[in-house]
Amino acid sequence: MVVLEILPSYGYCLLVAVASAFTTTWMAMQVGGARKKFGVKYPTMYSADNDNFNCYQRAHQNTLEAFPLFLAMLLVGGLHSPCFSAAMGAVWCVSRVLYAKGYYTGDPEKRVPGAIGSFISLFALYYGPIRLAGQLLGWF
Repeated sequence: MVVLEILPSYGYCLLVAVASAFTTTWMAMQVGGARKKFGVKYPTMYSADNDNFNCYQRAHQNTLEAFPLFLAMLLVGGLHSPCFSAAMGAVWCVSRVLYAKGYYTGDPEKRVPGAIGSFISLFALYYGPIRLAGQLLGWF
């Protein structure tokens, strides 16, 4: 039988999970503001007439698409490597804000630096779950 010990430093992963929820909430608020600014009424998801609004909406939607995977990798990986996972999770949060701010300019190319940071940090988060699975299976 394998017993998992949750280290006190796992608390950092939980704090980053909360920070990521604030990040997605901030993005939702930006979309709400963009609805007012560009006159896009609910329940319209994307505007046929306003690409600037669509940039706000797409930044939020893209983040929500990655959010379940991010949380799973952060929280499971944190059981093996809590400080590393929390650090990569923090990089992901900052990168998602940079991604959104770049997108909000109306020039989708300006989202790329944030996209790169969020992709690299998300990929790095795979380390913890892989190592944990390997330890549980006796491979490492």
